[in-house]
Amino acid sequence: MKNNTCILTIGYGNRSIDQLIELLLRYNVHYLIDLRTSPYSKFKIEFNREAFEKKLKESNIKYVFMGDTIGGLPSDRSCYTDDQVDYDKVKEKEFYKEGISRLISAYNGGHSVAIMCSEGKPEMCHRSKLVAVTLEESGVPVMHIDECGELATQEAIIRKIVGDQLDLFNSNPTEGLKSKGKY
Repeated sequence: MKNNTCILTIGYGNRSIDQLIELLLRYNVHYLIDLRTSPYSKFKIEFNREAFEKKLKESNIKYVFMGDTIGGLPSDRSCYTDDQVDYDKVKEKEFYKEGISRLISAYNGGHSVAIMCSEGKPEMCHRSKLVAVTLEESGVPVMHIDECGELATQEAIIRKIVGDQLDLFNSNPTEGLKSKGKY
């Protein structure tokens, strides 16, 4: 894959740190943007921020933490409805807009970027349901490195979420996220 044709997403899921780095190198990623609100894991400590950043640096991949701006669990309680993150509310927040702006600038600057969260399956993560939706609405193409290490389009991931029965009166598949209660 050529640099800067899109922004990639990846989740570590069940992967080891070496498997994740192997995929990042295969897809020629130079910057890994960590979207985890809290960049720590009690189950996979090798992905804790400091250890992970060090391991990435050994592979010439730069680590950038952005969980404070585009993470899946914002600290701003006004982003929640009935204790669930409300993506429509998040999209209106300045911190989120600033985070998206940084990603767009990285893409426009020709940087090879992947955004990462812990969930291995992109359809189960806010990186596809929120961040990738916003990026594509802004004209930035997104491809997901799925749990098998293969590339999937944003449209294919959204179809996994909403199913093949899209609203006949709406050509925008992300609108189906709300009606499925998965947004």
